[in-house]
Amino acid sequence: MHDLLQQFFQRDAGPLVQFIKYALVGGVATAVDIFVFYLFAWKFIPALRETDPVVRFLKLTVTPVTEQQRSNRFIIITAIAFLVSNFVCYLLNVWWVFEPGRHVWYVEMGLFYIGSGISIVLGTATGWVMIKYFHTSTTASYLAKMIASLLINYATRKFIIFKG
Repeated sequence: MHDLLQQFFQRDAGPLVQFIKYALVGGVATAVDIFVFYLFAWKFIPALRETDPVVRFLKLTVTPVTEQQRSNRFIIITAIAFLVSNFVCYLLNVWWVFEPGRHVWYVEMGLFYIGSGISIVLGTATGWVMIKYFHTSTTASYLAKMIASLLINYATRKFIIFKG
């Protein structure tokens, strides 16, 4: 048990502990992404409806926007949140989860953003379609984007970017 716990305090860990650490880092990065996304969608680039579940839950006052504005702003806000949360995620993965060094640091970071970029483009396109054509809530579209991203990122980071 002590050996298992010790793996959480060092980068070198078995596959199960590594995945748990990856999931924890992903949780932190997701929290950053959610915070940045909703802060911008609420205060800086309005993209929420009064009927959105997050708006109702937090009892937020929102600026009215058209569906066209909301679908376009979803993409812009997603890009901003992506840049911030992926930087946090990269730093935590290098520091705690994966062994860096398969590539020089700038290639590693570039590959990290490319892999994340592919997953976020596919997820964002899904969210945009959901808003534009199915008029789903911004929150439902955001969740679809998150799931699509999650499915690609772990394998890309483990097998292509970092040493494993």
